[in-house]
Amino acid sequence: MSRSPSLPERPRLELDPDMSPSERLGALKEHFEQLVRVNSELEDQLANARERREALTEEVDELERENETLKTSSLYVATAEEITDDGVVVKQHGNNQEVLTELPTQLREALEAGDRVAINDSFSIQSQLETETDARAQAMEVDESPEVTYDDIGGLEAQIQEVREAVEEPLVNAEQFDEVGIDPPSGVLLHGPPGTGKTMLARAVANETDATFIKMAGSELVRKFIGEGSRLVRDLFELASEREPAIIFIDEIDAVAAKRTESKTSGDAEVQRTMMQLLSEMDGFEDRGEIRIIAATNRFDMLDRAILRPGRFDRLIEVPEPDAEGRRRILEIHTQDMSLADEVDFEHLAAETDGFSGAELASLATEAGMFAIRDGRTDVRTEDFEEALEKIEEGDQTEGQPVAFY
Repeated sequence: MSRSPSLPERPRLELDPDMSPSERLGALKEHFEQLVRVNSELEDQLANARERREALTEEVDELERENETLKTSSLYVATAEEITDDGVVVKQHGNNQEVLTELPTQLREALEAGDRVAINDSFSIQSQLETETDARAQAMEVDESPEVTYDDIGGLEAQIQEVREAVEEPLVNAEQFDEVGIDPPSGVLLHGPPGTGKTMLARAVANETDATFIKMAGSELVRKFIGEGSRLVRDLFELASEREPAIIFIDEIDAVAAKRTESKTSGDAEVQRTMMQLLSEMDGFEDRGEIRIIAATNRFDMLDRAILRPGRFDRLIEVPEPDAEGRRRILEIHTQDMSLADEVDFEHLAAETDGFSGAELASLATEAGMFAIRDGRTDVRTEDFEEALEKIEEGDQTEGQPVAFY
């Protein structure tokens, strides 16, 4: 511990009676200068003492806070599941233990079912926590009102009809199912090559039903830590319940619902736990109100049979690459805002783009427009589409090289 600096000694004035007046004046001036120096030193020491006092005060405050924290028991995060006349049923996160506990008087008006609370070791509610804004908001794409409509999708008339029957009708015309006496399909699985419009189809349904569109990639459900994937699945369905009417769209579902193997690695075991949680949530789907689920995959052959059984995905809809008529319609959709020359023939372009997906046709239109800009024109001609087609085909033939954009 550092010692406090000693105070400067105050100078003493001694005058010799035999001094002349001028000598006395000189002695007084010297004494005064000494007093000024001592006073300055004292002021410096006083300033340093004040600074140290402030630092010690902050240190004491911090130690007192740490002491209070150490004396306070740990609190746990829980959810208020149900509020009854006898109290509130809380479920502790992590072990899912449910306990009926007393509802604090100060929270009687504010607390609602579904709110997060902090509880102690005795399951007594200590405080109400703010609305959760954790990884689920970061990992999920939530669109309150998608702008995609059925008119933006070309070549998928049959698939649109099936999806509307399975997803849209139960949301906008639920009483019709009650009158007929059947339950609406639990879920829809869209499968087909990449870029064929599976995500656009799900967004269009959400737009028509004014439902919240919640999208998550299956790869996001495969988490690093044990239990995280299962929790995120629960969060996915809970978020849909908060935003209903809602449409849950799980892209790349094969990442979490692939065929089970005999592998004993911790990673494979975690993926299977996540899939079990997803199956469990889907089994209780009929009780979830105005919520529909759509999933998509490019690898239908990889899916586990458990995810495909009736009651989970009742509609398996193939979304193939568009035929010639579909390609023509897709080109019309993606060029409707472009300034096209009269010579552009969509029938010819549709014939030349056999095997193209909807996403590739959209890229073709963009590339054609870029070639027109390169030549300093505002109108897009047939030659622009031909050059764009050649460029895209060259990009596809170059292994590992994506289609280039300017």
